[in-house]
Amino acid sequence: MTQPIIETKGVDMRFALPTHFLSREKPMLHALTNVNVSIEAGESFCVVGESGCGKTTLGRAIMGLNTPSAGEIYFNGQRIDQMDEDTRKPIRRDMQMVFQNPYASLNPRRNVFETLAEPIRHLMPEKSEPDVRQQVEDVLEATGCDQSWQRKLPHEFSGGQRQRIAIARALVTNPAFIVADEPISALDVSIQAQILNLLTDLQADRGLTYLFITHDLSVVEHFGTRVAVMYLGQVMELATAETIFATPKHPYTQLLLDAIPKLAGGSFDKPRQPGELPDPVNLPKGCPFAPRCAKVQNRCLAERPKLRTLPNGTQAACHYAE
Repeated sequence: MTQPIIETKGVDMRFALPTHFLSREKPMLHALTNVNVSIEAGESFCVVGESGCGKTTLGRAIMGLNTPSAGEIYFNGQRIDQMDEDTRKPIRRDMQMVFQNPYASLNPRRNVFETLAEPIRHLMPEKSEPDVRQQVEDVLEATGCDQSWQRKLPHEFSGGQRQRIAIARALVTNPAFIVADEPISALDVSIQAQILNLLTDLQADRGLTYLFITHDLSVVEHFGTRVAVMYLGQVMELATAETIFATPKHPYTQLLLDAIPKLAGGSFDKPRQPGELPDPVNLPKGCPFAPRCAKVQNRCLAERPKLRTLPNGTQAACHYAE
């Protein structure tokens, strides 16, 4: 069995919330709870779920932008979550991130050349200036950007063009692994298809591995190889994309699939699920999805289900997934 390029073991992420100065207890928001995933080299591993489920927090933890409260994170078998910045610097060239909002993630005062040259100069100091310029030109060509863009500022581009520049910045150090955090959600539908095709072509040409974060399951069906469905910071179901869409096992996954708009028999033709989203500060004792689950039993309210492997290979955190 090959070693995964990314592996998380029991990752927790908790954030302290502001309190009254007389309060003795500090409430903690549970952003991630015991997350265990492994990503194989060359695959498009998708993380899906509603807003606030912990998708972006997981991506930021893997990238070292947030330090986990507990657990371990490995890149190519090397533990990285406890590394200081100087030790982690050589690894950063192999791990890059594409953010959701391309306008906010690009420095408005830097032209495209300076934006793309900065990661090379910082992470690859051995490169000479002619090498830096050549690397910038190569990545612009690979991402379908015109060379004349080098002298322009971010406000001179459309949303789709800015996202291409953001992807080029992530690729400019020739990484092996990219976290793509909702990279198409801010774009028009026609531009979304172009960016997805670009990501697919780049993966084939460069052997990239993606952690693709999205709330759009219709995109996952065509782009993902494996899918982790998250809810309130926990992985509810993990399986191949084909299995998730053909035979979803967790009631929450089924709820998400039912919400995909269809011409007939879609979300508008089905009754709404009862219940409310639990408080992420005071998680329920049992299954966090129990208040919204139509199949809830007494055991679900008393005992939190663990992620377990079912006979078909799907991993599901549900007592009654079979």
